[in-house]
Amino acid sequence: MSPALNITENNVITLDQVDRDILEILQKDGRSSASFIAEEIGMSVPAVSDRIKKLQETGVINGFTALLNHRKVGLDVSAFITVISESSSHYSDVIRETNNSPEIIQCFTTTGNGSHVLLALVENTHSLERLLRKIQGWPGVMRTEAQIILSSYKGLNAVLIP
Repeated sequence: MSPALNITENNVITLDQVDRDILEILQKDGRSSASFIAEEIGMSVPAVSDRIKKLQETGVINGFTALLNHRKVGLDVSAFITVISESSSHYSDVIRETNNSPEIIQCFTTTGNGSHVLLALVENTHSLERLLRKIQGWPGVMRTEAQIILSSYKGLNAVLIP
């Protein structure tokens, strides 16, 4: 980041081109070393390390993780599950239950036909049916709608930085 960290009034971090270049490399391969990045963008290793540290401290980089092929580890069925609740008073109940359900890997609050959309990974359709019954037993849940994902052609590997 530029020497004076620039944060706008809505907490958006202003990134310079060097930050963007570092983030582009890290989004392609989060295991890229500071020395590799430094060589790619023409900076010193300490300068790149400092920038990465600042990007982490400001929350631009949330962490580094391994991306797994869920099918290779026995989770063959992925599904979007829309949760239809009785009222918004159960909003926090749904989030709490979601956080206690390891099969659910993402939870979104939405507008439209449901209060929450969940992304779940399970072993098979029998496991999905069990999960749906579990969710339907959560406080305030009237019903669920599930869409099984047949194929995925684009993942969450990179964010286009405006």
